[in-house]
Amino acid sequence: MALDGGMKCIKFLVFFFNFLFWVCGLALIVIGIYVQMELHKTLIMHSASASGAPIVIIIVGVIIFFISFFGCCGAWKENYCMVTTFAVLLTIIFLVEIAAAIAGYIFKDKVRAVLQEGLEDALQQYSNDTVLKQAVDDLQTRYSCCGANNYTDWFSIEPFKTNHSVPTSCCLANATVPSCSVNSTALTINMKGCTGSIEVWLKKHVVIVAAVALGIAFFELLGIVFACCLMKGIRSGYEVM
Repeated sequence: MALDGGMKCIKFLVFFFNFLFWVCGLALIVIGIYVQMELHKTLIMHSASASGAPIVIIIVGVIIFFISFFGCCGAWKENYCMVTTFAVLLTIIFLVEIAAAIAGYIFKDKVRAVLQEGLEDALQQYSNDTVLKQAVDDLQTRYSCCGANNYTDWFSIEPFKTNHSVPTSCCLANATVPSCSVNSTALTINMKGCTGSIEVWLKKHVVIVAAVALGIAFFELLGIVFACCLMKGIRSGYEVM
């Protein structure tokens, strides 16, 4: 009877952790969409390395969201195959997340290069693409920055290189527009580049993403352990109800 009671407890723990997985999957989907939107605003979504990360987060979230179905149904019906499927899929997701974390750490230094490349391309097309022009202006206004590396990047872009001016979106909030864009000084425009500003934003928020991922990985590990215990109990023929 003590064993039956223990297995009943494990069964409800599997239910509990599946609910947590459902929430975690939903959280990953939201985070992935948010990161996708933010990266789109930084104009680097044409880069496969940049767009791939949020897409992977969304896909993992969707998979976790649906994997919880196998855990719930398997635990409720005491179905060995469904609980096994749940444990195997969860283990695969856990390993994928570890691999993604290692890859993210290895390639973290390439983030700045990707950002800079995307922004420099955007600056070159500024005068030829109305949509891109608006996106660059919104970016510079939002992050209070100017150019990719700094404001002098605009001095090589038409039509600004003629008189060494910058777009009005580089102007300080209290500066006179548009004269501030022609008389470029520290008192009239934002002089720092957007690459550094966006990089700071990413580093600040990556801590939050890492914390969420660590919490999800911990619950996944516990879920795998409890699922294996339930599998053992079902296979041994003990009633868990």
